[in-house]
Amino acid sequence: MTGSAWLLLCDSSPALRCRVLSDLLGVPSDDPELVDLTARRSEDPAVLALLEVDPSDFQHLCLLLGRLGRLGLDRDHPRVAELLERVFERQEDDGSFPLDAFRTDDRYSMIPLQASVPLRAVGSVGAATDPRSEKAYEWLLAQRVADGSWPTGVVAGQPGSVPGYRRLPGSPGCRANTEAALAALVLHPARAGSEPARRAADLLLRRETRDEWALGTEVARLHGRERATGFISLHSRFDLAFVLDLVSRTGVSAQDSRVADLVEFLDGLRGPAGLWEHPRHPDLSRWLTFDLLASLGRLAADGWSGEGPRLRFRPDTGPVKHH
Repeated sequence: MTGSAWLLLCDSSPALRCRVLSDLLGVPSDDPELVDLTARRSEDPAVLALLEVDPSDFQHLCLLLGRLGRLGLDRDHPRVAELLERVFERQEDDGSFPLDAFRTDDRYSMIPLQASVPLRAVGSVGAATDPRSEKAYEWLLAQRVADGSWPTGVVAGQPGSVPGYRRLPGSPGCRANTEAALAALVLHPARAGSEPARRAADLLLRRETRDEWALGTEVARLHGRERATGFISLHSRFDLAFVLDLVSRTGVSAQDSRVADLVEFLDGLRGPAGLWEHPRHPDLSRWLTFDLLASLGRLAADGWSGEGPRLRFRPDTGPVKHH
């Protein structure tokens, strides 16, 4: 892994090089090269452009925070702190966030994403343990169904339907909401390895799908190369890089048979230089490689292993509706 990580340092982005040094190579924060790159990160064109963005709605506000966190900025930055407070200003008394702030079907009275999307945003800039975040996490956990997944939501007092593309094999839950909830949980230092996070990871790992074409969907969205359209359908694609990122943060074992098979499949996609090519945006290949190397580095030799079966995924043949 180290050899491939050094190749990433050839990238022109100081934001990426900062993350390679700190996240992959374990360079201490007072290392002269890292200190220099951290200072130059604020001059990264991608960072400068994002700092000037005025989000048009609440969902774009959450996405903007996630993108800034991706580039290494946190709540200590004045602009990030301002955006963070704008998120918390919308929080409801019960800890959730208003459903009507999102572009979604107005028949629903509850969708777990109404908390998991903002939680992922604030967690990405280091605010997962803020007391307001903790209240939102408790609301989110209260929405779980009996098997530990998260439902689509509530429509007229009844559970919402789960279209084929969002099915969790062997579960009544919604993959999109379960995946989004896990994405929020893993950014919390104590909740990342908790039972709810491990259970969600276990359910995601049951799905036997190898959608090579979807690899790097989340990377493309975080870098603004693909539009973040819809709400529940934000998680319509089963991006294996994103799945490995999420489950690796829960402390899962590299010996879990499902994880081992996934790693073997992904390793077979590596190029001759040890890097992964993004299937749609070649210029994001080094960021995709960074994510995959970081995920592989987190897999624990003595972590937990799931017992859930591996089930073949059979989606509906109908089109995906963007809710």
